[in-house]
Amino acid sequence: MRIDASVRRKLWLQNLLFGLLLASMIALLAWLSTRYAFQSDWTFSGRNTLSEASRTLLAGLTEPVRITAYARDNPTLRDGISRLIERYRRAKPDLTLAFVNPDVLPDRVRELGVTLDGELYVAYRGRSEKVQQLSEQALTLALQRVSRARETTVLFLEGHGERRPLGVANYDLGTFGRELEKIGIRVKAVDGSKTPWAPTASALVIGGPQQPLTPEEVRIVLDYVESGGHLLWLLEPRDPSNLEPLAKALGITVLLGTVVDPDTARLGIANPAFIPVVDYGPHPITEALRMPALLPQAAALNVQSAGGWSPVVLLESQAGAWSELGSLEGSVRFEPERSEQAGPLTLAIALTRPAPAGAPVSEKPSARGQQRVVVIGDGDFLSNTYLGNGANLQLGINSLNWLTLEEDAPLSVHPKTAPDQRLNLSEGALAGIAALFLIVIPAGLLAGGWLIWLYRRRR
Repeated sequence: MRIDASVRRKLWLQNLLFGLLLASMIALLAWLSTRYAFQSDWTFSGRNTLSEASRTLLAGLTEPVRITAYARDNPTLRDGISRLIERYRRAKPDLTLAFVNPDVLPDRVRELGVTLDGELYVAYRGRSEKVQQLSEQALTLALQRVSRARETTVLFLEGHGERRPLGVANYDLGTFGRELEKIGIRVKAVDGSKTPWAPTASALVIGGPQQPLTPEEVRIVLDYVESGGHLLWLLEPRDPSNLEPLAKALGITVLLGTVVDPDTARLGIANPAFIPVVDYGPHPITEALRMPALLPQAAALNVQSAGGWSPVVLLESQAGAWSELGSLEGSVRFEPERSEQAGPLTLAIALTRPAPAGAPVSEKPSARGQQRVVVIGDGDFLSNTYLGNGANLQLGINSLNWLTLEEDAPLSVHPKTAPDQRLNLSEGALAGIAALFLIVIPAGLLAGGWLIWLYRRRR
């Protein structure tokens, strides 16, 4: 085809028009990118996206949240804080972030007790919380604490050899008590052997009495439950607490003996009375648990509907377990002739019912006026010795959160991690990759270019 001046002019106009259209399209896309945002998280387990628990919590916050970051002018630190907070702002647009250089306001920093560079100060509805760890887990738990509508205090019954909520002995619950205080649940011990006393708090915990309660104390506990109070009852095999009237009122029967499961030896557990629980019932307490809980020397429970209570099984043993009536020393075997109960056995129960009509509105445990009780056939799992095993800590925190929160808020946030963040290659593989990118590919490009040049030259 012959190219004259007219054709060249048309081609020039065509190229000019194409360039103008392309530039207009790029400008339009740039303008649209400032008006509309779209993000997609392709990482394994979505670790750059808020968990469902965090999004549920944010959806329940009806007022603005203000977060102040006390961080020096460190671009890396401030950028990390901004990326974390931006995840929350996408779910709650009225969540605001402000940066303050702590060196500029030293008096304010001392007043708030800020000690770390990059520490966050979270404020919501007149309540505030400091966050020192820059993670979704820490920030969500802080938001959960400041969103509590009222002061949360849990009473732990004492005076009968119970596990002390701030004790340091292996048998005590000191580590668990400190973890509760971190999430805004204040723990307080009340000596039931001293009169007068009355459980006036968000919940009452009975943690394995070693001596019987007096009839007057049993009556006080019964009155507390009958009036609509929350209860976490940690039972033990051969419980001496004299609280049979409470068990009857709840419709619970404690089976004789200790739950054992010889199959646990395959998991490396030598003691058959240490029961790993992997079967969780469908309930807000257990729905977020991903690891097994370990219950050492637990009692099995039977439950029947009584007093308007609606029971839900939380924990259950494997089918190979049974309630051993004999000694736990040496080998154990199932003996049905001794009336030993075969598994699966119920180890924990959650009970709910409408709050009694006589309960004051301020004492109703939830916005729906629902009374809640959790009964677990073991208290060792929350002790200082065994709290770090599996999901023990989370099971305890979830139980008290469910008992004390006015709404079913998120109970736990699990860290998201990638299974393989490192790529380990042998020296041969590294040499092969280096040869590919440094020799083979450049040589192929040079050879291709030379062949194209040679082909065009011969035309």
